Amino acid sequence: MKTRITELLGIEYPVIQGGMAWVAEHHLAAAVSEAGGLGLIGGANAPGEVVRQEIRKARELTKKPIGVNIMLMSPYADEVAKVVVEEGVQVVTTGAGNPGKYMKMWKDAGIVVIPVVASVALAKLMERGGADAVVAEGTESGGHIGEATTMTLVPQVADAVSIPVIAAGGIGDGRGIAAAFMLGAEAVQMGTRFVVSKESIVHENYKKRVIGAKDIDSAVTGRSHGHPVRCLRNQMTRQYVKLEEEGKSFEELEYLTLGGLRKAVMDGDVTDGVVMAGQIAGMVKKEQTCKEMIEEMMEQAEKLLAR
Repeated sequence: MKTRITELLGIEYPVIQGGMAWVAEHHLAAAVSEAGGLGLIGGANAPGEVVRQEIRKARELTKKPIGVNIMLMSPYADEVAKVVVEEGVQVVTTGAGNPGKYMKMWKDAGIVVIPVVASVALAKLMERGGADAVVAEGTESGGHIGEATTMTLVPQVADAVSIPVIAAGGIGDGRGIAAAFMLGAEAVQMGTRFVVSKESIVHENYKKRVIGAKDIDSAVTGRSHGHPVRCLRNQMTRQYVKLEEEGKSFEELEYLTLGGLRKAVMDGDVTDGVVMAGQIAGMVKKEQTCKEMIEEMMEQAEKLLAR
């Protein structure tokens, strides 16, 4: 399946793996790229040298293109922005801010820049700033979210910009990929499905929690302070929501989740940890290799789009 995105990124399938903090490391990124999609290393709050080592380790596992997701709110964003140039990374996706100050450096280095956006206004701003494409991410996603749904956001962004649009949020199978294409997207970005891949280093407890999730099992914390995060319900989310209702400060609430994602991903604490996952978790029912996932989804999507 050829689109402007597959051509731009030099990939076989229009599937991009989300740059999830603690989850999107070199094993997963390399496996997705090797399977024909685009694997991303999640920069998150990691120092530049840590990201550099992740890039190099991924390159030992695949010769295919890989990308790096840079969280612009990270205290190390300036470092990581330079590292991707020094390491010759082909693609950068960005979140949590405006990448404008890095754009000339990245474009001069020939890097494809794809910001994640949650609104039409931001998509247009990114296009004017020189972005090569945008990821329109709906509120169904796991982790930090906006308000618009994928179903409403993707077509509006596709109508508003001339650069290619990648759909994200609530996509976990071939039906979701086909639907995204019908909405005007030319690729999809997926996170939750890849969390349970065999190559994912996520703790087995986390994987089992995602695979066992029902359709109503996700919760959003942090709305009262303008920092909504979607994760699976557990003791932590119940406590967080209770404190929100009591009007606790942002600092008090943040203390509750401090280190929570690492606790869930690495230590397997799915009771008090932050189990980030999208609403699509209720459809994720098995652990597979990235190759099996991508080929199964693309076969289903191509059959639907050929009807």
